Amino acid sequence: MYASARGTAAALTAALLGLTAAGAAWSATPPAPATAPRAATAVRTCTTSDLYLSMGRKEGAAGSLYWSIRFTNTGTTGCALRGYPGVSVLDTTHHQIGPAATHSGSPYGTVTLAPAHSASATARTTNGPVGGPCLRTGTYLRVYPPASHTATLLPAPWQTCSGVFQVGPVNTQGNF
Repeated sequence: MYASARGTAAALTAALLGLTAAGAAWSATPPAPATAPRAATAVRTCTTSDLYLSMGRKEGAAGSLYWSIRFTNTGTTGCALRGYPGVSVLDTTHHQIGPAATHSGSPYGTVTLAPAHSASATARTTNGPVGGPCLRTGTYLRVYPPASHTATLLPAPWQTCSGVFQVGPVNTQGNF
């Protein structure tokens, strides 16, 4: 039995080496395609230097205050944003007032911005002290675009009330 198992192992090894050699020979000279495949071009992520940030309209509804943060592509090529911006309230000396905004939990996709096109994310708080006190009014919103470690300061008098400060994902539909 020992001799036949060794013989079988030797035969399998030889067969595998033959297949490997044949595979290596084949992969070394693959057939040329009739036309060269086009490489997929991925849109790069927008950086802070690609974007002009501004505040949209402030609106109130059902005990809440909503204010959109607009991201406009100022570059010469398209770029993409995906997810939530980082947003916090700052006073005149650039010290943070209260905690940063939490995410609204809304689903999101990738937004591709052509040059000179915009998308927005919406910030929300309560419209007054509904379930708790209001913090002092800030002078700026510090906004980090999604996937960025560089912030922009936007002049925006913002007062967080009742411990509610949320931000929605960047989108083109104006959804929170």
